Amino acid sequence: MNSYTTRRHIWFVITIALITLGVIVSGTEIANSHGGKTHGEEAFTAFQAVQKATQLYDRLIVSGKLPEDWETDLVSIHISARGDETSRETVVQFKRTGGDPESLYFYFDHRGEYSGSNFTGK
Repeated sequence: MNSYTTRRHIWFVITIALITLGVIVSGTEIANSHGGKTHGEEAFTAFQAVQKATQLYDRLIVSGKLPEDWETDLVSIHISARGDETSRETVVQFKRTGGDPESLYFYFDHRGEYSGSNFTGK
């Protein structure tokens, strides 16, 4: 698999993940909307989390800190949130088909600041 095909595969996976995320988030936003009021700061969205995590992920691959199979064997990207309103954290998981470890996790606080990454998800 050449570099161009690999990049296309990664962007295909990311695009599918973002479309799925958009459908899920749009349903959640409609259900939670309650017009008129503003809450000061804007919420950090799942889409923004994927964008930031993808940039970090790409940097790790380009710099050689992650081996090439993290790029060629990528199969999915999962976004989740954990914690309560004041300590909410967004987790972006990059999962590959094989190898050990199988997943890489990026963490962002409720303001969208990068707070760490690991292979355990904890």
